[in-house]
Amino acid sequence: MASELSPSSSTSTPAYKPRYIDIGINLADPIFRGKHHGTQRHPDDLSAVISRSQEVGCTKLIVTGSDFTSSREALEIAKQYPGTVYTTAGIHPCSSAIFSSANKHEDTDGHTMPCDPDPSAPIPEDHEPDHEKTQKIIADLRQLIDDARSQSSAAHLVAFGEFGLDYDRLHYCSRKIQLHSFAAQLDLVLSLKPQLPLFLHSRAAHADFVALLKEKFGGRLERLERGGVVHSFTGTAAEMRELMDLGLYIGTNGCSFKTAENCAVVREIHLDRLMLETDGPWCEVRPSHEGWRLLVEQTKKEQQQQLSLSESTTPGTSTPSSAAATADGSAPSANGSGAATPNGQKPSQQQQSQRKGKKPQKKEPEIPERWKTVKKEKWVEGAMIKGRNEPCMIERVSKIVAAIKGVSEQEVCEAAWKNSVQVFGLDESA
Repeated sequence: MASELSPSSSTSTPAYKPRYIDIGINLADPIFRGKHHGTQRHPDDLSAVISRSQEVGCTKLIVTGSDFTSSREALEIAKQYPGTVYTTAGIHPCSSAIFSSANKHEDTDGHTMPCDPDPSAPIPEDHEPDHEKTQKIIADLRQLIDDARSQSSAAHLVAFGEFGLDYDRLHYCSRKIQLHSFAAQLDLVLSLKPQLPLFLHSRAAHADFVALLKEKFGGRLERLERGGVVHSFTGTAAEMRELMDLGLYIGTNGCSFKTAENCAVVREIHLDRLMLETDGPWCEVRPSHEGWRLLVEQTKKEQQQQLSLSESTTPGTSTPSSAAATADGSAPSANGSGAATPNGQKPSQQQQSQRKGKKPQKKEPEIPERWKTVKKEKWVEGAMIKGRNEPCMIERVSKIVAAIKGVSEQEVCEAAWKNSVQVFGLDESA
């Protein structure tokens, strides 16, 4: 997609080149290695995924750790891409059944959980926390963090999480166990010297979420030394304002733009509290989302700006419509099938079909695609996988936020960049 263009003038300044930090991308998910639900469907293309992100200006990626496996894999990826990939480490609420005496955690085959709610039956609330298991889990998590900090890769680990509460997906873990897991990990954060910033998850659980944070860090979170972000935010405006009042940041992705109500909440996020993310492979911007409509409108504006700029810098050119007009004043179609036949009549539908061939022409996408997109079974080198959200798509998130808030994309990008660098202690250079 094209970057925002500056108005043409005799002393026009160069177009702004966006820079992004994707604060939440699940690159440790096997899907980015070509493995879909336990089956290798195509070659490992992680390097291409990272290359595409850099091409759009997304030069820093924070890979989410949601359990021990993904946290360790994220650290390994960060070692391969120093200065580009950073990580978090923690136990996601949907992975927190490991704290339970029953420990009937659904096998996800190493994959992260989708961002959409699941209507299936919740795990029974009579499962109790196992305190012996809890001690072992917290000790192992502390050791993982200590090891990461003691190695030359110390700069890779930049946040604690993803952790918190998710009452939309109780089929993975009950409320009781989630609350226990969240509290135990908050205690671990308090014991770390120095503390790590928090990478938080709250879905349909705001009251309990805020209550636990205040219990551990004080009524104004005054004992929280490094701040934190509530990522993939989809709550209400009142909830968002309370989080901002507590000094927390708000992460936005495709799930933040599903409805007009969601977009109204995004409009109220202060720029000095905003962060951008994709949460890939999930949370893409879909055609059914309100945000997609805004993206289409923004794309049309950019295309018109490009056309106007091209016409103003190329004197003597005709407009496409006048140049392509036929003798009778009608404009032909793109393939010329609208032209008149020698007897003055337009060709029949059958004749047009013969000219076009049997295959119907592919409809142009509403949003231009930078890269070819294919189904996983049809993978080819250099192509994106249909339905697998990637960090390069963060440019869509940024454009939608700018459209919602009525500000320039540059304002959105620079504010989110500054906030992310400050909270996570990242290198300022792009």
